[in-house]
Amino acid sequence: MTLQQLRYIIAIAEAGSITSAASKLLVSQPSLSKVVSEIENEMGITIFYRNNRGVYLSEEGISFLSYSRQVVEQADLLENRYKNKEKLRRVFSITSQHYAFVVNAFVALVKEYGKDRYEFSLKETLTHYIIEDVRTSRSEIGVLFLSNFNREVLIKMFENADLEFVSLFTAKPHVFVSRNNPLAKKDTVTLDELNTYPRLYYDQGINNSFYFAEEPHSIEENDKNIVVTDRATIFNLMIGLNGYTISSGILSEDLNGTNIVSIPLVSDEVMEIGYIKNIDRPLSSICKSYIEHLKNYIKTYRHNLNL
Repeated sequence: MTLQQLRYIIAIAEAGSITSAASKLLVSQPSLSKVVSEIENEMGITIFYRNNRGVYLSEEGISFLSYSRQVVEQADLLENRYKNKEKLRRVFSITSQHYAFVVNAFVALVKEYGKDRYEFSLKETLTHYIIEDVRTSRSEIGVLFLSNFNREVLIKMFENADLEFVSLFTAKPHVFVSRNNPLAKKDTVTLDELNTYPRLYYDQGINNSFYFAEEPHSIEENDKNIVVTDRATIFNLMIGLNGYTISSGILSEDLNGTNIVSIPLVSDEVMEIGYIKNIDRPLSSICKSYIEHLKNYIKTYRHNLNL
């Protein structure tokens, strides 16, 4: 098994087809098929299953791809540092639920490494994809929350995927509304008071389990519900329709302006926000730096607002 063969496996997985990968790599389709067979025989596993549209990864293949990416990435870093005699290109990827403080910390990280060559990635996406991204090493960490409602189910999923959850902070649920919303002047709000306003929550795609919801109290009934896919839309609908969403209470005026306010929700729930990581993969120095930026921003914000 060689590095080149691992690069071929990664290319096939990304293309979803041996034929498409061969075209992009400028190699013959039989040559790629032979590489797959050789590695599968050598490792004693099945990496790909075939269907009418191409190929897809087996369970063993997903695990093999994860380790292959790690090997290839480390080899690339070695070449960048020693063989090419160039300044090291810094690589870091994070996947997260929709939190402004995640973006604030990311901005701080990019500024810290702004004079270096780097390739950073920040993706806000569905809860299921966060778990998959970290499990398959597409991202080094994934930021999400646990609650009394979803904890048992998600922790079990983490364990099955060889992931661990590291807590960053806990918070009582808060409601985000427009500054012009009639509720904005209240010291606290109840779920009953919210029922006359549109509830805004993030789409979870085909894995739309209540346990994957980004908002506490996801099973509570509401007469008006709107599903969104990004933070810009959810804030626009708060302003345009007097909608609301439930989150941790941490806002960013730097990124989101001053039109949205946070109000404590009367609730027995607790949000524990943290990150998931691979159990057997140590965090990179860049990731550790990012986590420090994340902790510092959260600490400063919560101290200023006495959260």
